[in-house]
Amino acid sequence: MTELVLVRHGESTANRDNTYTGWSDVPLTATGIAQAKTAGQQLRAAGIQFDAVHTSVLKRAIVTANLILDEIDQLWLPEYKTWRLNERHYGALRGQNKDATRQIYGKAQVQQWRRSFYTVPPLLAPEDLSHDRRYTEYGQAVEPRGESLKMAYDRIMPYWIDVVAPQLLAGHNQLIVAHGSTLRALIKYLEHISDTGIDGVEVGNGAPIRYRFDDQLNVIDKTEL
Repeated sequence: MTELVLVRHGESTANRDNTYTGWSDVPLTATGIAQAKTAGQQLRAAGIQFDAVHTSVLKRAIVTANLILDEIDQLWLPEYKTWRLNERHYGALRGQNKDATRQIYGKAQVQQWRRSFYTVPPLLAPEDLSHDRRYTEYGQAVEPRGESLKMAYDRIMPYWIDVVAPQLLAGHNQLIVAHGSTLRALIKYLEHISDTGIDGVEVGNGAPIRYRFDDQLNVIDKTEL
């Protein structure tokens, strides 16, 4: 029986300030660091031995992963970083306060941008793209101007199919430390949640979700630690 654990990064400064983040690279708060350590302690108590860890290329996920690995004494594990696990890109909403956007655009519109599967937020202007060095090897098309959850889902699935799933099928336990929206996309896939049903799924900061699979990667058990 193979196991997969999903963990959303600990509280970031953007979470604390209630702003849209997406691909912006923001640090953890002191609370976020504590949440990551607690997640590691919970995993240590559960006794799970991992074979690899996967994160995005954003430091709030990377730091959370390393804090967890330190707590479970598995810092030596192979750690794979990929832009495919980055948070959903919130486009021109990036950096704006969520409550302020509700005042400007209305609660219903903001709810659509944040939680629906297909709705795309207002796009960044082309000149506002960061052209960050961490993405240059993949070409400019990698950096989106904004994404729906469906678009994020579509970029995550190749990584799941080509990298994570084969490891699980080989009997190797995997840890994924990523972001609220990208983990929602994976949960949608793993639990066969409908396009409308995913609207109500939330993933808390630093709260491990443990899946156990049969030999065909069907979920046979899910536990929130």
